[in-house]
Amino acid sequence: MPASDSVNFTLVITGAPYTSQAPQTALHFARAAIAAGHAIDRVFLYGDGVQLASNLACVPSDEPNWHRSWSEFLTAANIPAVACIASALRRGVINEEERARYELGAANLASPFRLLGLGEWVDRVASTSKVIYFHAGG
Repeated sequence: MPASDSVNFTLVITGAPYTSQAPQTALHFARAAIAAGHAIDRVFLYGDGVQLASNLACVPSDEPNWHRSWSEFLTAANIPAVACIASALRRGVINEEERARYELGAANLASPFRLLGLGEWVDRVASTSKVIYFHAGG
């Protein structure tokens, strides 16, 4: 339980792993915030950031696996993680419900991520202390 002077963050990641530093920087920030006694209310993936939620990434063994690192961190810290459904569908990140709806061959949304709309993000922004964006840059 966060202390009364702690900050409650919502993190928004818009940069893809391996083509931007956004997911890596966000993970380092999230770990440091938790260690300092702050809370992460939610992680929201938007735009190319939704690629972080794909369980089909095959990372060479000599490179960091940001997909796995994020999934393990979110699960261990019990932090909800949401990928924007519109961004995800455009980029081929699909959950079982959307797989069935569009009659696709497979679903690839990694746990613990869920697909939700921008309304979820708006609700979180209204109830969080700080929103921090991690963009692709450039």
